[in-house]
Amino acid sequence: MSAPEALLSVCGLSVAFGGIEAVRDLSFDVAEGELVTLIGANGAGKTTTLKAITGTLPAARRGGSIRFGGQPVDALPAHRLPGLGLAMVPEGRGIFARMTIRENLLMGAYARAESSGVDDDIARWFDVFPRLKERESQLAGTLSGGEQQMLAMARALMSRPRLLLLDEPSMGLAPIMVERIFEVVRSVSQQGVTILLVEQNVRQALSLADRGYVMDSGRIVLHDAAASLLQDPRVVEAYLGA
Repeated sequence: MSAPEALLSVCGLSVAFGGIEAVRDLSFDVAEGELVTLIGANGAGKTTTLKAITGTLPAARRGGSIRFGGQPVDALPAHRLPGLGLAMVPEGRGIFARMTIRENLLMGAYARAESSGVDDDIARWFDVFPRLKERESQLAGTLSGGEQQMLAMARALMSRPRLLLLDEPSMGLAPIMVERIFEVVRSVSQQGVTILLVEQNVRQALSLADRGYVMDSGRIVLHDAAASLLQDPRVVEAYLGA
């Protein structure tokens, strides 16, 4: 199954670290407006795939092609991608701990060609993340894990991305905060932001997504509508605790 008019197209991607091949001949796409999830066990190659897309694997050998918005981005440095409309929330969040919440959000808008609308966008994402509004002058490093995850997402959204990559947004969070994070992912998707979600919480990810790809040992082994994958006996047995 191939998504029409792919916003992101990955074809024959391979990534190797020394003699270890972490991703092998990977091909998938994400269409404008979709929420697509990439699921699999630890070590399947999901995070490596996102880092390959964003050009943040300098020590690795990379093959294949990556196109975004119809143009090749394989050779572009990572700092150029937000200006094209591709933003990533990395595993571990990567917030600026010694900056305030507001300063972190302003950093998220650095690649925008115009400064108009920045304050409006801060207000918009404060509406989505009211906890951040309550603490906007607080140093980001003093926030809880869940609040830092919200900040990392809001900061990425400040670049007005066409495609948002989310790497394990629920990792290390309390169950009540996990629910909140997935509510926000759903809300952002409904606002028209295309999302590629990497997530170990398979049930939650497939419940949100339009389509899903299952990775194992660096390869895609299953691909279907998310609702179908939720019922697939192989997915149920491997990831849903049946």
